[in-house]
Amino acid sequence: MEYIAKNAKIYVAGHRGMVGSAIVRNLQNKGYTGVITRTRAELDLLDQSAVYAFFKSEMPDYVFLAAAKVGGIHANNTYRADFIFENLMVEANIISAAHQAGCERMCFLGSSCIYPRDCPQPIKEEYLLTGPLESTNEPYAIAKIAGIKLCESYNRQYGTKYVSVMPTNLYGPNDNYDLNNSHVLPALIRKTHEAKLHGKKELIVWGSGKPMREFLYVDDMADACVFLMEKGVSDGIYNVGTGVDVTIRELAETVMRVVDLEGTLIFDDSKPDGTPRKLLNVNRMRNLGWKAKVSLQDGIAMAYADFLTKGIV
Repeated sequence: MEYIAKNAKIYVAGHRGMVGSAIVRNLQNKGYTGVITRTRAELDLLDQSAVYAFFKSEMPDYVFLAAAKVGGIHANNTYRADFIFENLMVEANIISAAHQAGCERMCFLGSSCIYPRDCPQPIKEEYLLTGPLESTNEPYAIAKIAGIKLCESYNRQYGTKYVSVMPTNLYGPNDNYDLNNSHVLPALIRKTHEAKLHGKKELIVWGSGKPMREFLYVDDMADACVFLMEKGVSDGIYNVGTGVDVTIRELAETVMRVVDLEGTLIFDDSKPDGTPRKLLNVNRMRNLGWKAKVSLQDGIAMAYADFLTKGIV
């Protein structure tokens, strides 16, 4: 493992989001005392001059780039221009400013949607750019691919050590439970809780229930990111997931068990399914000595406990 001083200056961009907050938790639990954060009010990551000034002032040793505009199928498909513009700007500003400030180590957070819609399963890192993307989230995916290529290009041209991680579907503390723009799992948790609250005996789920998805508890994701930095990994793309997937039907049934809702599942197949299957090949991470620890049932139970603290419903 690479030695990282416990007082090293570590900037976590997007620390209030689900992934960023999990990375901060992980770093603090491991005894790192030099974690640097900024709220959006303190630092607008879309403002290039402000980002450059921040890096020049703080001179972080390490950066975790977890800041992004994210959402589910509906949000990605509706706010297409916002998703590509904002994500391109944020990653370009941070990656270039980090290099200008002499920061050699960075972990860039991508997404499994960078891979072609119909590529072989499980998805290997080398399948990137081998086919058409899923149309509903293409703008977001293209922005994330650009971020990967930015890291790759800075490494080639300047000798930086910017590594990219591709998480599968994430969930856990600080997730987004807004039914208009959340991902499938937090949306299911909220809808199932509301059904239980109102004494309903059926749960309506978007799509056919047949697509298969892989889910990773966000604290496992954070642990993988910190692991790669501590390991001294300097380049490339790394899939991070459990290596196991379930159907949306099985997912909904698990959520119903956790929430303790007895009822019937109804699938609204007038709504889009998205990608038929998306399972990551996680051998590259396993070969380095890392694997996920939290089971889906346990993770959903912890996510539901977090949801209940939000007072949303």
